[in-house]
Amino acid sequence: MFSRALLLAVLLAASLFNIAPASAQTAPAQTIWRLLDYIAVDYREAVKDGQVVNPGEYQEMTEFSRSARERIALLPVTSAKLGLQQEAAALEQMIAGKKPPEAIAIAARAAAADLIKAYPVPLAPSAAPDLARGQGLYAQHCAACHGATGDGKGPGSVGLDPPPIDFTDESRARERSLFGLFLVIEQGLDGTSMRSFAELLPQDRWALAFYAGSLAYPDGGEGERIWKADAALRTGMSLEKLVGTTPGVLAAGLGEDKAKSVVAYMRRHPEAIAAERTSGALTVARGRLDEALAAYQRQDHQAANDLALSAYLDGFESVEPTLSARDHALMVRIEGAMANLRAGIARGGPVEMVRGQIAALDTLFAEAEIVLAPSESSGMSSFIAAFTILVREGLEALLIVIAMIAFLNKADRRDVLPYVHGGWVAALVGGAATWAAATWLVNISGASRELTEGFGSVFAAAVLLWVGIWMHGKSSAEAWQRYIRETLGRALNRQSAWFLFALAFIVVYREVFETILFYAAIWSQGNGGSVLAGAGAAIAVLAIIAVVMMRFSRRLPIGKFFAYSSWLIAVLAVVLIGKGTSALQEAGYIAVNPLPGFPRVELLGLYPTREGLIAQVSMAALLVIGFLWNKRQAAKSA
Repeated sequence: MFSRALLLAVLLAASLFNIAPASAQTAPAQTIWRLLDYIAVDYREAVKDGQVVNPGEYQEMTEFSRSARERIALLPVTSAKLGLQQEAAALEQMIAGKKPPEAIAIAARAAAADLIKAYPVPLAPSAAPDLARGQGLYAQHCAACHGATGDGKGPGSVGLDPPPIDFTDESRARERSLFGLFLVIEQGLDGTSMRSFAELLPQDRWALAFYAGSLAYPDGGEGERIWKADAALRTGMSLEKLVGTTPGVLAAGLGEDKAKSVVAYMRRHPEAIAAERTSGALTVARGRLDEALAAYQRQDHQAANDLALSAYLDGFESVEPTLSARDHALMVRIEGAMANLRAGIARGGPVEMVRGQIAALDTLFAEAEIVLAPSESSGMSSFIAAFTILVREGLEALLIVIAMIAFLNKADRRDVLPYVHGGWVAALVGGAATWAAATWLVNISGASRELTEGFGSVFAAAVLLWVGIWMHGKSSAEAWQRYIRETLGRALNRQSAWFLFALAFIVVYREVFETILFYAAIWSQGNGGSVLAGAGAAIAVLAIIAVVMMRFSRRLPIGKFFAYSSWLIAVLAVVLIGKGTSALQEAGYIAVNPLPGFPRVELLGLYPTREGLIAQVSMAALLVIGFLWNKRQAAKSA
C-alpha cells in the first residue's frame, strides 16, 4: 500500500506543478566568462596597430573566442541566448580582423556582462577573505612560477610558454577583476601551465585571488583615508562590486590616482566592506533585482525571473536565518514580497508594477539592515532566537519519532527500536557533519538549503500519508488483534526495520539541517554563551514533551492510541506537504501564485500561495478518503 500511496503522491505533484528548476546552469557560464575576461585583458599582448606582435598569444585569442562562441551555443535556451551568440560571433570576427585592443576589450566585457545577466552566477565570496591566508597559499602554490613578489620570474617559470602572468604589471592588472582571477584559480587555463586549484576551499581560492590581485597596487595608506572620508564610495561599494569591477572601470569614475589608492586598500582590507554594510547579501539581492528590472524592461521575462530568483537564493537567503531570529514578521514580509515579485514577472504584469514591487523591497531591505546591525545583537535576543528555533524545528521530528517508538512499544516489538534510535542518532551525526562542512569545506547555497528541506518534507509527507491511513485502520481492538495474529511478525521484518530507520533519519535530518543553518547565523553574531543557554533550554522543553507523550501513550488503550496517533500523523502529513511545497517554490522548482489576504501559519505549514493550498487540500483529501475506506472495511468485517 505504501508504494501505491507514494506513487499517487508523485503523480499528484506532477499533475499540479510544472517542476523545472528556474536557475541557469552556472558552471558553463563561468567558463565562458573566464574566456571573455582573458580575451579582454590579454589581447593587447597579441596585436598592436593592426599587426600581430605575438603569434602564440594571437593564436590563443583566436582559440578562446571560438571556444566561447561554441560554449554559448551549448547553454540552455533563453531569450538572451541568440544575442549572446551574435556578440560572440562578432567578437571572433573582430579578433580575426585584428581590431584595436580597446575595441576588443569593450566587446568582450559587454558580452561577459550580458552573459552574467542571462545566466546568473554567484559573483562574490560569502565573507571577507583572509589576506594572511591568501599570502600563505600564494607562497605554497604560486611563488615557484609567478615569483615571490608576483613578477612572473619564479624559478619554475623557465621555459614556460606562455610565461606566467606578472601580477605586478599594472597595465594588465588594470583590466582584470578579482572574479576573473578567482575563476582562473578555480578552473585553470587551457593551453598554459596554469592548472586548476579546484581542490582548494572556495574561501581559500578567494583569499588567493585577493592577494594576487593586490600585488600590482602598493598600499601607501591613502586608500584608507579616501574610504573613510567618502560616504558615497562606502555606500556604493559591496563585495560583489569589488570583485566584479576592474580597476580600469573604477578609474573611469574616481580618476586614476584615487582608484589606485582605493583598489590597494580594498583588496587588502575587504573586511571594511562588511563593517560598513551589515549584510553584503542584501547588496547582492539589490543588484540582482536591479538587473531583473532591466531585463524585464527589455521584455526578457525569463532572465528577469532567473535574476529575481537569484536575488532570493544568492542574496536574501543567507541572512534570512538571522533576520528571522530577530524580527520574524519582517522576514515574512520580505519573503512574501519576493514571491509576489516573481509571480508578477511570471504573469507579465506592467513594468511599473514590477518597478514598484522592487522599490518596496528596497525599503524592506533598508529595515532589515537596521535589524541586522551588530548593535542589535544582545544576549537576550540570541537566547530567545536559539530557544524558539530549536523548539520550532525540533517539535515536528520529535512527534513523529515518539509516535514510532510508542507504536513499537504497543506492538511489543522492542527489538526493532534500535533501528528507530539509530535513525535519529545518525541524523544528529549527519547534522554535525553538515555543520563542519558548511563551516570549513563548502558554502551551502540557498538553493541547496531549500531543496533539502523541500524534498525531505515531501518524502516525509508521502510516507506519513501511508502511515496515517494504516494506523487509522488499526484503531479498533478487533482489527489490531487480527493484524497481530496474521501479519505483524511478517510486516516488521528486517526490510521494514530499515524503512523505520530511513524515516527516522529523514524527518530528523531535515530539521537538524535547517536548525544548523539558523544557529550558524546566530553564532556568527557573537553571544555564544546565550546561544548555548537557549539551545539547552529548548532541549529541556523537548525532553519534557517527549516524556509526557511516552507516558500518555502507555496509558492509552490500543484503540485510542491508534486513533489519536493516526490523526496526529495526518496533521503532520498536511503540515509537511505545505512546508515542502513552499521550500520548492523558494528554490524555483514550483511556480508561485500568491493568494492576497490568505493567512500564513508556519506552524501548520500554511502559506498564502495557490500551489501550497492545493497540495495541502489534496493531501487532506487523500487522508479523508483513506479514513473513510478504513471505516467501510471495518463495517464489512463487523
